Amino acid sequence: MTDTIADYLTRVRNAIKANHRIVEIPASNLKKELTKILLEKGYILNYKFEDTENKQGLIKIALKYHPETKQSAIRGLDRVSSPGLRKYAGTERLPRVMNGLGVAILSTSKGIMTDKEAKKHHIGGEVLCYIY
Repeated sequence: MTDTIADYLTRVRNAIKANHRIVEIPASNLKKELTKILLEKGYILNYKFEDTENKQGLIKIALKYHPETKQSAIRGLDRVSSPGLRKYAGTERLPRVMNGLGVAILSTSKGIMTDKEAKKHHIGGEVLCYIY
């Protein structure tokens, strides 16, 4: 597999469509940072990092649904930059997702962060995905 972030987003998207409560994803440091941002922004309930026999490990994510309408907190997950076509944004051209209601996740020289954090630190980077 060449695009692990697209695989991560697809697993979460498929679990939401199937109304699963928990989704399991093979771990990596980048995926762990993405998961932490999802929890920090309120898109998921909780997560747990587990070690497996192989060194890779596993991320278990508890998805968040509205108690009455049963709709997911995550409406959409869009991959922006791919291994074949990288998309970069400078400080002046950081994307706004759904007029500020969504989150753009960037890979910067200071680590993985949201568009609002990158704007605050005045740095740009590779736009990984949009979450709304």
